[in-house]
Amino acid sequence: MLKILVSIALYVMIVVNAAADGAVVVRAIEGDFAEIRDRVAFAVESQGLVVDHTANVGEMLARTGKDLGETRQIFGNVQVLEFCSALVSRRMVQADPQLLAFCPYGIAVYTLPGDSLTTYVAYRRMVTDAVSPAQKPALERVESLLEAIVEEASM
Repeated sequence: MLKILVSIALYVMIVVNAAADGAVVVRAIEGDFAEIRDRVAFAVESQGLVVDHTANVGEMLARTGKDLGETRQIFGNVQVLEFCSALVSRRMVQADPQLLAFCPYGIAVYTLPGDSLTTYVAYRRMVTDAVSPAQKPALERVESLLEAIVEEASM
């Protein structure tokens, strides 16, 4: 019971922090890192897309942390799955060529040290107060795609 309450409190804290900041959407999912990562990859593929690159951010942070004299472990496991959609991306850059900076799209999958039972799935918000009215519909399509992928991976 205590584990459930702690998990709920942690999830609420993450969602509230992400919502307050507005920059990142985070979903906590009970499950093994490899299983959840595979579910995210499958959800990308079910949209007719291909994971182009898997960034092993955890390995990079561990390696460079040692070089910088930093010893705190930030993640248990972490990878960022990167992909693009020809249709959504094309429409996005047609709306404004500068929006190319949002490609490729990425979804981070990670665990925290000492908690291998909860895997977090996160992505950058595309629509913020900083986007212009002309950019907003194109970025809303991207954010809807990311949301659909995370939702499918959460089931």
